[in-house]
Amino acid sequence: MSSVFTLAGLEPIALKDLDSMDEKYLKPTAILDSDHPLVQQYARETVRDETDPVKKAVLLFNKVRDHIVYDPYTPFHRPQDYQASNLIERGRGYCVCKACLLCALGRAAGIPTRLGFATIRNQGATQAVIDMLGSDLFVYHGFAEFFLNGKWLKATPAFDQPVCDKHNIDLPQFDGEHDCVFPPKNRAGEPYVDYVEDFGSDHDLPLDKLIKAWEKIYGRERMDLWIQALESPEGIESWRPRH
Repeated sequence: MSSVFTLAGLEPIALKDLDSMDEKYLKPTAILDSDHPLVQQYARETVRDETDPVKKAVLLFNKVRDHIVYDPYTPFHRPQDYQASNLIERGRGYCVCKACLLCALGRAAGIPTRLGFATIRNQGATQAVIDMLGSDLFVYHGFAEFFLNGKWLKATPAFDQPVCDKHNIDLPQFDGEHDCVFPPKNRAGEPYVDYVEDFGSDHDLPLDKLIKAWEKIYGRERMDLWIQALESPEGIESWRPRH
């Protein structure tokens, strides 16, 4: 087996146990920079002395879910906006950003990890967000997928407790045995999220595909306005929805 970069003293799952899986799911990329010292340290401090892959995955999921603030009003158009080491320093990001960080941390801890993407219809979104997007479709929603006990499991770390309370949904829980996705209904039994299109998985962030998919649904002109606002301290405050 060729070498892969993981935490010192923590060996990755042997590839012979992965049904000949491509080891790209254990290697760093420019965006999923699992070899970056900051990512390595973050993973090490999270898993500590834990050696069981399932327990490590749960610890990493909880860390990203709870300690990286969910913020959809962050830059989205450049590779560095998603780079795992940058996200640790920034401390906030939207679903794809948080998924990229979790994916990099999984690899740093020796767990084969990839990114998954889907379009969802968020019926619990505020009217301000729907007006901003021009749609209730959230295109290329992102999550991580861990390879544990012979199968790929979805892990969606996007929403922290304050967001869940705001939307009246239960905090997503990942147990290392079942998929963790957004609930179809909120706590009141009202419709919440529908998964309407599956884009499959990738070993790295397909940013060009994401941008093209957004252009198709949201429009290039609208996206350019977002970028202008995000690059202006004054603009972002006037653009950010207040409810």
